[in-house]
Amino acid sequence: MHRYLTDYILDITQNAFEANSNHVWLKISEVDRYFRFSIRDDGKGMDQDELTMVLDPYYTDGIKHSKRKVGLGIPFLAQATKETNSRFGITSTVGKGTEVHSSFDLCNVDTPPIGDIPGTLLALMSNPQANWFECEREIKTVKGTSSYTVNKDELIEVLGNLENASNLILLRDFLRNQEDSLKDYYVKRQLIF
Repeated sequence: MHRYLTDYILDITQNAFEANSNHVWLKISEVDRYFRFSIRDDGKGMDQDELTMVLDPYYTDGIKHSKRKVGLGIPFLAQATKETNSRFGITSTVGKGTEVHSSFDLCNVDTPPIGDIPGTLLALMSNPQANWFECEREIKTVKGTSSYTVNKDELIEVLGNLENASNLILLRDFLRNQEDSLKDYYVKRQLIF
């Protein structure tokens, strides 16, 4: 079950990794009261029939997830956006890739909490299926905009192989430091609720 918005990000990004993608891009944006994310890959893509079927929780192609009988990530995301008066979209072109995007109103009482963004990025960066992965994060407040971009290849160049536990700790600390620099924003946003 998806308890946090970051659970959707993990699930959908894992789909992108498994779609024979060479490149996966994740963009996370917190602007005013909205949490938006988009996940784009250059994988195998889907035709119009497949795009319709991925919204069915009981559909799976039987190849990508050979041990699963259902595919719940995209249907759960679509349902969560519908229940919270939020937005969801998916576009795809066979042979070129897929993009899934979503926007949640953080002031809607039914919107799940955001979750652990540094932990999510750590899990995605250290995933062996992530050939090339980049995340861009933006937070815009009344004081201005803060943003950062994290690229797996650049991190490996600096830290070495991400399979080493000490390098994962350095990556986690880097991501947490990025979060700490945005702490004032979180404190102010929590006061809205």
